[in-house]
Amino acid sequence: MRTRFPPSPTGMLHVGGLRTALYNFLLAKQTGGTFILRIEDTDQERSVEGAVENIVKTLRWAGLEPDEGLTRFGANGKPIEQGNKGPYIQSKRLKLYREYAQKLLQSGHAYSAFDTKEELDRMREEEQRAGNPAPKYDLSVRMRMRNSLTMDGKEVQKKIAASDPYVIRLKVPESRTFIANDEIRGKVEFKSSTVDDTVLLKSDGFPTYHLANVVDDHLMEVDLVLRGEEWLPSLPKHLLLYEAFGWNPPKFAHVPLLLNKGGGKLSKRQGDASASDFIEKGYLPEAMINFLALLGWNPGGTEEIFSLKELIKSFSLERVQKGGAVFDTEKLDWLQGQWMRKIPLEEFAESIRPVVAKQYPAAADDAEFTKKAALIQERVTFFHEAPQMLSYFYEPPTSDTALIANKKQNVTPDLLPTILKFLIDSLSSIPREEWREEVISNVLKSSNIGLFATGSRDTIDLSTCLNKGQYLWPLRAILTGLSYSPGAFEVAEVLGKEETLKRLKKALKTLA
Repeated sequence: MRTRFPPSPTGMLHVGGLRTALYNFLLAKQTGGTFILRIEDTDQERSVEGAVENIVKTLRWAGLEPDEGLTRFGANGKPIEQGNKGPYIQSKRLKLYREYAQKLLQSGHAYSAFDTKEELDRMREEEQRAGNPAPKYDLSVRMRMRNSLTMDGKEVQKKIAASDPYVIRLKVPESRTFIANDEIRGKVEFKSSTVDDTVLLKSDGFPTYHLANVVDDHLMEVDLVLRGEEWLPSLPKHLLLYEAFGWNPPKFAHVPLLLNKGGGKLSKRQGDASASDFIEKGYLPEAMINFLALLGWNPGGTEEIFSLKELIKSFSLERVQKGGAVFDTEKLDWLQGQWMRKIPLEEFAESIRPVVAKQYPAAADDAEFTKKAALIQERVTFFHEAPQMLSYFYEPPTSDTALIANKKQNVTPDLLPTILKFLIDSLSSIPREEWREEVISNVLKSSNIGLFATGSRDTIDLSTCLNKGQYLWPLRAILTGLSYSPGAFEVAEVLGKEETLKRLKKALKTLA
């Protein structure tokens, strides 16, 4: 199957566009087909500098590299196209579109219109006064406008020869019903009375989306046109064009809109709608692709974690919903965390090392850094969180009684000296070569009983012992300075015996 992603470079690539690209990519790959990137830059006024580069860069980041079309940029900054059906940038195909527009004129499926802006505005005002709330240039008004249907042929040729501005419009037939099968929505039906005589070729010689899209999809042998549902009303125009040219149309699929939490269309004006926003925030491509795939597609089971390779095997249009899909950033963050956990530890450590080293230079050459990274991989959502999570390894925290004392754990300020002495004495007894998490845990447990339990061996009373939280909380709070951190024994093992005791003794001195 040959599919295409044809974005307009009117801004940075929208997340909705990235999802459309993903679905097209998946369908091409699972059929052993071709994924084409075509740039639809016919709206020159709205084109944004750098947008094409952003589109190519974002697709590469997401792992959705095209097989054909604009595949990359060269070292000289110029676009590199691959394939024998180009050019793949529409502004380079203007002569072609003009030729096909002329064919429509000659066959009577289109006409030239010379109406000025003032005349068009007057028509709309008249229609509104007549009770038409949404006036359009269609079969009900065309015969009272200035076009080649109402003007003498010689006058038309004279105006064209004089370079008078004009557009070429599609001639929509009367009393027609257009029926098509949408791969997602099933049977869709349109009446010709609802379709306007849309402009196909503008007065500047550039085609509109409708003409260029149909011509290119046919010449590039596209099998499936998959796009957002906002293009569904354009379907009858495109079917008319295929019919006028005598071409068989491709299959069509219109995917649901992306919605914000309020139920409105996800918009750039509301922020965080471009893929670049999420890339800059540190989202992994695996998480974003996984998330976008599930926005409108139901895999049919309980599994929610899918790699790109797994999506190629599992994705199907039959399970794409018709209604809008809510863009839930909480779900995206959850998936981001899941994919963080999947990164091999060594790779994860080397990914966060430069981030941590920027704030704590000692991390750059820290031989124990992988051990430190292992403590936070299950907790981190973004790489940029690592410096704060590992700060206590490179900058000993201050002893804060308000943090170390904990009413919930029954750690009172007056009990702290006793607890700290117990920790120092117990941990000092562990040989350096045996300083491991499980040894630390066992020693503290046995020392607690040995020091605080009462009664004889046969009638031992453990009620006088410290509960585990009474020594675990202060140990963790003193070592990390954080309310939430990895376990105290894990941190102590990585810090080492010397540094652990140093911090405990300093805290005892400070709090005494």
